[in-house]
Amino acid sequence: MALSVALALPAMASAQPAMEKDGKWVDHAGMTLYTFDKDADGKSMCTDACEQNWPPLLVKADDKAAEGKWTVIERADGKKQWAYDGKPLYTFVKDKKAGETTGDGMKDVWHVAKP
Repeated sequence: MALSVALALPAMASAQPAMEKDGKWVDHAGMTLYTFDKDADGKSMCTDACEQNWPPLLVKADDKAAEGKWTVIERADGKKQWAYDGKPLYTFVKDKKAGETTGDGMKDVWHVAKP
């Protein structure tokens, strides 16, 4: 019985959009999440080439419904993206290992997302 409960826990955890680790939000692979100062009014301004460098945290089919400060925005391409406290969330392609924060402060408009 205990084994089946232990196996069920990771599946439940994957339904959350992100996790808090060391005072910042990270995705399920442990990659740091970022916010973009140019995003406004619940819309992502990071498209095309920007999106290639800053992949959005997209909503997955098994994600739970948004609650509390978590919201879902619709991107210009129709995809759904997670936002926290009104700010869309992204990863950064130059972060190669979990926990890296090489994008923090990039061009003074990218910042580590914090709870």
